Amino acid sequence: MRAIFLVIDLILQLYIWLLVAAAVLSWLIAFNVVNTRNQFVGMIGDFLYRITEPVLRPIRNFMPNMGGLDLSPVIAIFIIIFLRYVIALYILPNVF
Repeated sequence: MRAIFLVIDLILQLYIWLLVAAAVLSWLIAFNVVNTRNQFVGMIGDFLYRITEPVLRPIRNFMPNMGGLDLSPVIAIFIIIFLRYVIALYILPNVF
């Protein structure tokens, strides 16, 4: 049972890194550092968009419009970190 929770924790940690990568790539695209016409960059951007958008869309719908500033990845990361702490502090010690 503990192994299942550790795998879930690892998946949540990897998802945090995917959120960070998606945010950084969006900045690089916005400032024209990378070109989305490049097939490799386009594939990575499409993958990151498809994997992060289902989590970020409800947060964006809930938040007020802040102009060009998108804080939804930060809020999603805080929620994931909170879930990881809940798993580590309240669920894992009670397993054994």
